[in-house]
Amino acid sequence: MSQAEIKLCSLLLQEHFGEIVEKIGTYLIRTGTQPLRMIVNDTGLLLDQVKKALCVLIQHNLVTYQLQKRGFVEYEAQCKRVLRILRYPRYIYTAKTLYNDTGELIVEELLLNGKMTMSAVVRKVADRLTETMEDGKTMDYTDVSNTFVRLVDTHFVQRCPLIPETPETPDAPPPPAPMLVINEKDMYVVPRLNLIGKGKRRRSCDEEENGEHKAKKQKQGGESSEPPPDDGIYWQVNIDRFHQHFRDQGIVSAVANRMDQTSSEIVRTMLRMSEVTTSSSAPYTQPLSSNEIFRSLPAGYNIVKQVLDQYLTLLADDPLEFVGKSGDSGGGMYTVNLHKALASLATATLESIVEERFGSRCARIFRLLLRKKHLEQKQVEDFAMIPAKEAKDMLYKMLSENFVSLQEIPKTPDHAPSRTFYLYTVNILSSARMLLHRCYKSVANLIERRQYETKENKRLLEKSQRVEAILASMQATGAEDAQLQEIEEMITVPERQQLENLRRNVNKIDASENQVDETIFVLESFIESTMKKP
Repeated sequence: MSQAEIKLCSLLLQEHFGEIVEKIGTYLIRTGTQPLRMIVNDTGLLLDQVKKALCVLIQHNLVTYQLQKRGFVEYEAQCKRVLRILRYPRYIYTAKTLYNDTGELIVEELLLNGKMTMSAVVRKVADRLTETMEDGKTMDYTDVSNTFVRLVDTHFVQRCPLIPETPETPDAPPPPAPMLVINEKDMYVVPRLNLIGKGKRRRSCDEEENGEHKAKKQKQGGESSEPPPDDGIYWQVNIDRFHQHFRDQGIVSAVANRMDQTSSEIVRTMLRMSEVTTSSSAPYTQPLSSNEIFRSLPAGYNIVKQVLDQYLTLLADDPLEFVGKSGDSGGGMYTVNLHKALASLATATLESIVEERFGSRCARIFRLLLRKKHLEQKQVEDFAMIPAKEAKDMLYKMLSENFVSLQEIPKTPDHAPSRTFYLYTVNILSSARMLLHRCYKSVANLIERRQYETKENKRLLEKSQRVEAILASMQATGAEDAQLQEIEEMITVPERQQLENLRRNVNKIDASENQVDETIFVLESFIESTMKKP
């Protein structure tokens, strides 16, 4: 666990959960698995505060617990899961793209709350959608629950592990920590709920006063004590499935850039057919026959079977080997080589970064080393057609930045420099790790910069919020234009300009965070794929 990762985790926890949760989360990331007593002693926080913070972290899957043989419970932080907070906006945007506003809000609610029951999600989302609709229109629970079911069917949302039902014995004491289990078959089974109703709007102050007495009577009557029909069945976002979708999108766009739109659509169809059957860590997709692919192509693509076979042969013969042929039955069996596709994406990312940092000539040398594997300095100069002095300078520059490595092959056991070959090479895995570390540093710097910008302009932001609140309340009561203009003039022209600059800077920082996260995703996926490769 590098210092850059720990710092980024600390910043993300502080930004989303506050100082107490950040203190405990960072402590667990630094020290590893710890029991409750050690956490309380070392952090100096109250026992109640530690317990509540751990509850929050467990609720959001950022901390796991384990019962030890000696009978005490130990807590462990999931650093990789904390870093996923950075990708929340991308998960939500993907859900919006695939399942419209309803899917977006379902995923948003599950990410904000960690775990929720289906009935609670449906009600909350229906209420939020009703708020945005015109007067007189409401969102039906059935529409929201249908979208929820679609998200579960495509594995974007999954069940949380449950406490297994065991026969109660009055003499036996309860265990110090419950053991949560889930059957893989039940992970994507939606309970049959008869959710009837519509979303409700927030009531105005007068309506709330009138409705308070009714609410009290209902509570006294015990109506709210009845548990919901899906009580105990909690749901969470399946992050691995979203990552699988991002990976597939990256592969499809890479094929489109290299070949054409039709070949990318063929690869998209192959990935879509095997997205639920292939695990996110598999090196290949399930083998698919040419006939199956032809039947599953989108309706808009009117290509004949013969043309499809030509495209598949072209894809299989391509040097990048995104698609491989695994058999001849059913018109030919084809798979998508996910590991090689991720390696190609990571290599393209490295090439792009070398070109941006050191220029096109360095990128030429870098690509040459990738292709030829090992080269002496003289060979680099000749193959790249770059003068000796410049080539030496560029190689040393990339060597100092760890993009290129040097391998010594001695002719004699004494390792004398005059009798040693010095070969330059590119180790993609170590370069990807180095670059990933720099990406974590960059994101941490961006978050700190955003916090500094907002802190510096805190007074102005508070003033702007107060003015907006006054304007909203006056518009609701039907104030005149002259009065509204007078309130708007409370913020001067220089202050407006300052606010506009702040918004522009913050938007630029947010966009940069998302762009760096895309690079992080490609590099992380490649490293994980390489480490899991047999």
